[in-house]
Amino acid sequence: MTPCKSLRDNQGMKTRRFFLASALSTALLTAATEKTALKVVLKNQYGKPVENAAVILDFLGSHNVTKLGKRNKIHWELRSNQEGIASFPPVPEGTVQLQVITQKYQTYGDKIELAGAEKTLEITLNPPQKQYSAHPPLKPADAPKQ
Repeated sequence: MTPCKSLRDNQGMKTRRFFLASALSTALLTAATEKTALKVVLKNQYGKPVENAAVILDFLGSHNVTKLGKRNKIHWELRSNQEGIASFPPVPEGTVQLQVITQKYQTYGDKIELAGAEKTLEITLNPPQKQYSAHPPLKPADAPKQ
C-alpha cells in the first residue's frame, strides 16, 4: 500500500463517520423533540387588545438528554397584531422565557413550561406605576439675594 492511498482511505473513513454521526444526531433530535405551537394574546386592564407590543421568546431547555454537546439556541422576536395576538411557529417542548415589552404598559416576563400540540397564553398588561422615592421631597431653593 502506498502512503497516499492509506491517507486517503483514513480521511474517507473520518468523513463517512462524521456524516453518519451527524445524520444519527439529527434523527435523534427530530424524533425525541415534540413541538408546541404557542399563541400569545395580549390585553390591557380593560380587556382591550394591545397592539404592536414586542413579544420575545427564548428556548431555555428541554426534558430530553439528547443535546450531544450542543445547546439548541432558539430565539424569536415578534410584534402583536391589531387583535393583540402573536403566534409563534412550533417550538420544542420544555422551558421557555417569554417577555412582552411595550411603551404604554409595564414589561411582562415569565418562564413557562410548554407541553402538548398547542398552547394559548392570555396576558393582561398593567399600566406603569407612579414613580416612588424612599427619600422625602426636597425643599424649594431660596430665592437669590440681591
